[in-house]
Amino acid sequence: MSETTPLIFDGHNDVLLKLYRAGGMSQVETFISGRQGAVDLPKAKQGGFGGGFFAVYVPSPTDLEFKFQEMTKDSYDLPLPDAIDWEDAVSVATTQIAILFELERRDALRVVRTAADLKHSLDAGKLAAIFHIEGAEAIDPDLHVLDVLYQAGLRSLGPVWSRPTAFGHGVPFRYPASPDIGAGLTDHGIQLVKRCSELGIMVDLSHLNEAGFWDVARYSDKPLVATHSNAHSICPHSRNLTDDQLRAIAQSDGMVGINFAVAFLREDGKMLADVPLTQMMKHLDHLMGVLGEDRVGLGSDYDGAVVPEDLTTLADLPKLRQAMAEHGYDEPLIRKLCHENWLRVLEKTWGS
Repeated sequence: MSETTPLIFDGHNDVLLKLYRAGGMSQVETFISGRQGAVDLPKAKQGGFGGGFFAVYVPSPTDLEFKFQEMTKDSYDLPLPDAIDWEDAVSVATTQIAILFELERRDALRVVRTAADLKHSLDAGKLAAIFHIEGAEAIDPDLHVLDVLYQAGLRSLGPVWSRPTAFGHGVPFRYPASPDIGAGLTDHGIQLVKRCSELGIMVDLSHLNEAGFWDVARYSDKPLVATHSNAHSICPHSRNLTDDQLRAIAQSDGMVGINFAVAFLREDGKMLADVPLTQMMKHLDHLMGVLGEDRVGLGSDYDGAVVPEDLTTLADLPKLRQAMAEHGYDEPLIRKLCHENWLRVLEKTWGS
């Protein structure tokens, strides 16, 4: 093992949203040459980042300063943002999708559609991107857009972010709290999950409330996967997964990518960056204790969350490998956590 190996494949980043907000297509060059932020090509090479799930996300008009300030308190309960209209969501989503494919056209990354594609990209040292949608506002209830996006390369989808959609209900940012808040999937949501199973689109459980989680477990015949979520027994935040949920994921042979967002790592639930990497090891230990070594990976939420001050960007990922080794994880286990477990579950979900 070196500072930059094994390569890390990651369950979630929001760089497409950052590029969109900074000016859209005009910002593609900054991804290639280097930008202010967590994710870009130079930092990926410096940190040994092999790729990940590149999220397309339609933001709510929320006051981020207020949100982050509230999440530094001993307890908080942020209201769910309002639902977003389909017409508004389509415009924002398609612009971010165009940015992703422009990055591919510029040879900055490769959009992968199969497990074999992903393995080949990692072996070749080409940054691999899974086209993922976080919150299905841009998909119509008849699912025509879903079929079109699948043909374009969509291979992973979260039915909700932390707000309602036509398909289900997101879990609010609440601490301390159970994720058992509100209703589950709608009838349209059930049809969405079934159609994703038919196509081989992975359904992401992150941001779903507990009722929605159990609905996906009931109606999906694929492994249950949460791309960026943590252990509720360590941090009792509504966004984290209970041991009952983790056991259901294990039974389905799915997996969880540990979220670097500090409010979901810290036992006090606060959005404060002074989090030692040993706290991440606590979550990894617990997740592996319930799920097993083959069902845990990384899901950073880079460019979308406040992360530990030692892991500010992709360039800092060597510190995470070092922390794993110092914690006592051997090289085969570190390889599993870094990317092999993602390869396994995606092959099972998509086929080879």
